[in-house]
Amino acid sequence: MGDIFASEPSTEGHSVTVTDSAARRIAFLVAQESGDGLFLRVTVSGGGCSGFQYGFGFDDEIKPDDRIFEHEGVKVVVDETSLDLMGGAEIDFVEDLIGASFQIRNPNATASCGCGSSFSV
Repeated sequence: MGDIFASEPSTEGHSVTVTDSAARRIAFLVAQESGDGLFLRVTVSGGGCSGFQYGFGFDDEIKPDDRIFEHEGVKVVVDETSLDLMGGAEIDFVEDLIGASFQIRNPNATASCGCGSSFSV
């Protein structure tokens, strides 16, 4: 796994790591969208089967409370509120016999559901 770079110096626990596999998949999806300047936005909102759920989407606008994490030329953006709940997490892209998906390994989660997109703290 490679190093991460943030738009501002990050403090321990308030960073997000993007794996090589996730960076390659994000780059592929951005190319499919013909979206130069697009980045992956990861959010945390209330809901899901465990209390909080992750959201993924493409965006091209940086907001004042966003933190930018780059790896292999792709950007992942997380707002400060979401970062409070997922600081120190690793975003990976996993392919197996069942399918392929982005997975977040969040050290703040005390429990998660079977689908992997919902967690509790």
